[in-house]
Amino acid sequence: MDQLSAQTRISDEAIRSAIERLRAEHGEFEIETGAVDRWELRLYYGSLSATIDGDAMLIRVAAIDETCLSYMKMTVAGHVARHLGTANGLRWQGDGSDAGTPVFFREITVMSSTRISQHMLRLRLAGTDLGRFSHGGLHMRLLLPPRGRRPVWPTIGSDGLLVWPSGEDALTIRVYTIRAIDAASGWLDVDFVLHPGQDTPAAAFAQNARAGDVIGMIGPGGGDAPEAQTLLLIGDDTALPAICRILEHLPPSTRAEAIIEVDGPSDRIALPRGDNIDVTWLFRHGRAAGAAGLLPAALRERGHMALADGLFVWAGCEFADFREIRKIVRKEWGLPRDQHLVTAYWRRGAPGENGGGDE
Repeated sequence: MDQLSAQTRISDEAIRSAIERLRAEHGEFEIETGAVDRWELRLYYGSLSATIDGDAMLIRVAAIDETCLSYMKMTVAGHVARHLGTANGLRWQGDGSDAGTPVFFREITVMSSTRISQHMLRLRLAGTDLGRFSHGGLHMRLLLPPRGRRPVWPTIGSDGLLVWPSGEDALTIRVYTIRAIDAASGWLDVDFVLHPGQDTPAAAFAQNARAGDVIGMIGPGGGDAPEAQTLLLIGDDTALPAICRILEHLPPSTRAEAIIEVDGPSDRIALPRGDNIDVTWLFRHGRAAGAAGLLPAALRERGHMALADGLFVWAGCEFADFREIRKIVRKEWGLPRDQHLVTAYWRRGAPGENGGGDE
């Protein structure tokens, strides 16, 4: 139930067309209002309504807490900035902070480092007020400051958008899974896939991390563990933390199978066990992740599962496998959108912040 809200009034001759584009992009989430001058969307993080107000548009966002409300403000401001070229002049009234440190930011400190497989390293990180990161998304963004410089963290502008440090203070940003979290004790675990011989900033940070090193994080995000009667989990090394976390919280009434691609047997890690859990390991033996098509091939071998009661397919992997897996579940199996979540966690040769990996 939405409890917090904020609103903004935008006077611009192009605002109506910009908001109509936002409406079209999220048409599947629209709620019928019965009014010709007002429409509403119910999105993952909250609700958004837009009402024609003379020559302006009155936009209201609502959410269950300040983090989700801030995400909703960013959704609106980001869309306005893209389609109008600027969000200058956009001001929010109501709940939530106007500007300053984002409510969803935490500064965290390295506590310890543990090698859990040949190519995976776990960092335990300490922080305060971590409770919000224990729900509302499996992932967060790590913010890595330049080595040897005092960190400069992002702020929120009055328009609701993040203001990032630049130049010598620019941060390296990567999306990772929160592998485990104990908010009461003030720590969380993050698992890093290591890439010997490759220039991967987050993995390099993890390998060189020392107790007391300070980094930042914003989040959470990326959705929660899927709920289903039959769950098929598919992923490479970068998806292992998320798969582990999903299996740890698997209800006894859910049947799950996990298909996981790693480099070799030494990259296997202990997974949650149960009579309702099956695990298949696929080994690429030095070949590039995603290049051999092991995950799509294994999925096609399980075509009979497309008819399973209450099936949900969850996948996180390299971009090439992502495209093929999405094609299988959507076109070949015919699963509707509410029965699958297939994500490209990383893309070979393209540094970025997507997913749980560091490519």
